[in-house]
Amino acid sequence: MSQPILSIRNHDRDLAGLTYVYPVLSRRAGGVSVGINLNPNNACNWHCAYCQVPGLVRGAAPEIDLARLEAELSGFLADLAHGDWMERHVPEGMRTVRDIAFSGNGEPTSAAAFTEAIALTARLRDAFGLGREVPIRLITNGSLVGQRRVQEGLRRLAEAGGEVWFKLDAGTRAGMARINGVALDPAAVARRLERSCELCPTWVQTCMFRWDGAAPTDAELEAYLDVLRRVGPERLEGVLLYGIARPSMQPEAVHLSPLAAEELEAIAARIRKEGLTVRVSP
Repeated sequence: MSQPILSIRNHDRDLAGLTYVYPVLSRRAGGVSVGINLNPNNACNWHCAYCQVPGLVRGAAPEIDLARLEAELSGFLADLAHGDWMERHVPEGMRTVRDIAFSGNGEPTSAAAFTEAIALTARLRDAFGLGREVPIRLITNGSLVGQRRVQEGLRRLAEAGGEVWFKLDAGTRAGMARINGVALDPAAVARRLERSCELCPTWVQTCMFRWDGAAPTDAELEAYLDVLRRVGPERLEGVLLYGIARPSMQPEAVHLSPLAAEELEAIAARIRKEGLTVRVSP
């Protein structure tokens, strides 16, 4: 039987056969990302139109078995550091561990043991000699940043040399409702984003695409930029702007289609005029 090869278009959480730990080939990270999925129940407090999680449900992460998480992550990092996993599963030229990312099938900060999971991950990363050149990243919708336990997790993440990738796909209430499936006040989102920046180095992560064939309007882009302005470009590390590379598993998928690379670059140029670094992944 042939061994599965990682691809940027296949982020199958089950490839490694583990509950919490999964590898992906990340176009934004530029190599192998060791994913940590604290939402194996496919539960999230948002419902993003472009989400690739099948069977997505509303809710929070389940109780986390920290001993199992430690065993899985320790075993997988050992295979990466001392085994032949890379040779068996990763194309040549991409056989580098770029990060350890809290992502997965829902909002990771909804896990009650989120802070403990951050501390455990930092300890194991260092124990296997990966060091801070392999950053720990939190990919989050930022909705729970106001909670003290989440703030403590972000402090621990900063102490470990990590960073936050904070989701912001729109700057209007209507846009957030359509794209992310939540009723949000853009000013409140800006405040949470600002708080994240205070606690840990923070990038904004933005997915843009066509909805029913229409690209984001000038008014929509201006509202998005206004959220960034509220925070202040000097507080942000930059913007990770990306398009649709894998099919959505949500009912809204029928509305979505990708922007051309040059369209994303034009949006990036507008963001850069605000004094922000932008990395584009079509």
